[in-house]
Amino acid sequence: MDEAAIIDYIRETYPDVDILTAGSGTFFSLDPEKHWPNFATLVTSDEYDSASNLNRPGIHRLNIGVSRSTFDRLVRSMPEPDYTALDRVLPHPVYAAQHWLSILNPSDASFESIVKPLLDEAHERVAHSRRRLAAAKSGADSATLR
Repeated sequence: MDEAAIIDYIRETYPDVDILTAGSGTFFSLDPEKHWPNFATLVTSDEYDSASNLNRPGIHRLNIGVSRSTFDRLVRSMPEPDYTALDRVLPHPVYAAQHWLSILNPSDASFESIVKPLLDEAHERVAHSRRRLAAAKSGADSATLR
């Protein structure tokens, strides 16, 4: 699946998404002011790290922030990953400790069966956090008015 198709899918599936492109990266968040935190990113060069050798023609990496349990289920017991391998879910070469996964050039089949559920989880994690913060702020504002 190419970069444009991934971006289109995310834009169409998550209407609340904030999309920011900077350098060779596209960042997907739910905050149009701060553009943070991201639930996914798409990078197309070695500008941010060189582990995946993204400077190869036509190579891109989709990165997705997931829960610890999902991360552990998919990659925790993986032997030393080949960060240049295509169409394989891998720990992110830099942000694995924060439970980020990556996949280079996901195939249509992988995108459908693996990536879509991961994006759903990542989006919902950030959306849930935003709802929780808004509720806490609303409660604090209400207490101040009393």
